[in-house]
Amino acid sequence: MSSLLSRYFALTDRLGRADWLLSTLARFLFAAVLLVYFLNSGLTKLGEGLAGLFVPSAGAYAQIFPKAFEAAGYDTDALSVFHQIVVVAGTWAEFILPAAIVLGLFTRLAALGMIGFVVLQSLTDIYGHGQTDALGAWFDRFPDALVLDQRGLWVLLLLVLVVKGAGPLSFDRALRGGTGRV
Repeated sequence: MSSLLSRYFALTDRLGRADWLLSTLARFLFAAVLLVYFLNSGLTKLGEGLAGLFVPSAGAYAQIFPKAFEAAGYDTDALSVFHQIVVVAGTWAEFILPAAIVLGLFTRLAALGMIGFVVLQSLTDIYGHGQTDALGAWFDRFPDALVLDQRGLWVLLLLVLVVKGAGPLSFDRALRGGTGRV
């Protein structure tokens, strides 16, 4: 039994020293599971042509501020400058933050920004769009609730990047000169 325990601890000690593995896999998993989701979501918010980067579509306001947009009679000009800034910033965030995570560029900051984005997205879905049935419950037998289950796992994935950094295959590591933790 002692020999078996020694082998087990030797293996787990080596895994414990493989910090690069968790960071690299977290970025890969983010790219595989969430990158296209966020990019497509951002594309739905862009307005027409190049100016669409600064003048989002009406659908962007409907997605981000559903109740305020309805109260304004679905007229984007009737909304405040605050609404316009938030919609433009939210649209850009759906492109910039995921790209930064995948590239490993300012990864900790980008992952922290994505956590805030996911929390706001979830609150908007629940309170803005009235999707209370999507909330779900933890510690139940159903693992597929949109908000608490699914997005809880998203946040955990992003927290790994906040705590561990980007790993060795990243622009963060290159900016540090290829040495040290990133």
